[in-house]
Amino acid sequence: MIAALAVAVSLLASPAGSQTASYRAPRTADGKPDLNGIWQALNTANWDIQEHSAAPGPVAALGATDAIPPGLAVVEGGEIPYLPEAAKKQRENFANRLTGDPEIKCYLPGVPRATYMPQPFQIIQGAKSIMIAYQYAGAVRAIPLYDPGPSPAPSWMGWSVGHWEGETLVVDVTALNDQTWFDRAGDFHSDALHVVERYTPRSPDTLVYEAVIEDPKVFSRPWKISMPLYRRVEKNAQLLEFRCVEFSEEVIYGHLRKKPNN
Repeated sequence: MIAALAVAVSLLASPAGSQTASYRAPRTADGKPDLNGIWQALNTANWDIQEHSAAPGPVAALGATDAIPPGLAVVEGGEIPYLPEAAKKQRENFANRLTGDPEIKCYLPGVPRATYMPQPFQIIQGAKSIMIAYQYAGAVRAIPLYDPGPSPAPSWMGWSVGHWEGETLVVDVTALNDQTWFDRAGDFHSDALHVVERYTPRSPDTLVYEAVIEDPKVFSRPWKISMPLYRRVEKNAQLLEFRCVEFSEEVIYGHLRKKPNN
């Protein structure tokens, strides 16, 4: 009994990374780890990827329904390494977030924000390519598992190219435009953003998601976010329709409406 207890204690003390490394996921027909399914992050990173306390939202009249839930940082080390001028811009973004946040206008969320929006996404895995479909705004990413050549143009969701490293799907994302934010707190990037994502099965119903972020125009060094992703296991789990453009028409086009003559 003492020996069994010692083994249990040692397992509890083991870091999450070692548990992940020891797990071998089920395989697809081509022998790769099976990531198929509907997944969702269960954290507050979409409000702020850094550690934050509960706070009122930007619309005081909405009271608690617009309040910011408290959350731990998903940024490793706890702090984003902004260059001085970029840090100033982030504070301006936060002050103007009610009209500046691309999410409010139903713009596509970009990478990595699409992963931790408070809505699910689906991984559809093939032998030569992988598709990720997001419930938010109907966003979609096609990820070839071969070199497709250079991106034709920058875009909201970027240009993704994947490959496998053992149990981990690695996705290199380039050609992202500068119009997306990392969260509602105004954390931002330039058109030089480069993201390398890693999706690693941790158990039958969890993945470890990591993203290394590099942007020499905005940050003094590369930095990393990490979080677990959880499989949606309820009966008939599926992506539903969230066409948010129609909810955003007043925000986007209201200023163009003709005003009646007095």
